Amino acid sequence: MKTVASFLICTLIFISFSCKQEKKASDGPTQMEQVMAVHDEVMPKMGTLGKLVGELKSKVDTTEMGQQYEVAMKDLQAANKSMMDWMMGFGDRFDSDEILDGKELTEEKQKWLDEEEVKVNALKEQINSSIEKAELLLAKE
Repeated sequence: MKTVASFLICTLIFISFSCKQEKKASDGPTQMEQVMAVHDEVMPKMGTLGKLVGELKSKVDTTEMGQQYEVAMKDLQAANKSMMDWMMGFGDRFDSDEILDGKELTEEKQKWLDEEEVKVNALKEQINSSIEKAELLLAKE
């Protein structure tokens, strides 16, 4: 009789645990995962920023076109600095358990995450638009 009771208890615990795991999987990505996904999407573009800055730098001069190259180069540099600043600030606000392991956030940190989500989306737009403008300008040659 004790064996049957132990078996039933173990089965109930297993079913309960399985349901919780299914719920987590079906809820989709957390807000932290979404923020990190945007970061992971734009981080590889940092090499493109550097490459384009190098291409534009040699074309900067006092002509009207040279000034356009300079503006595009400065936009790329600003996007790069924004990325570095965002990563530094984000790392200062959240620890690795919160970022990587889904550790529950305090109310204050949840507000911070809301702010960081807005910032990282603006950063994505800044990076993408500065790359697009620079590539269009270089294509005019």
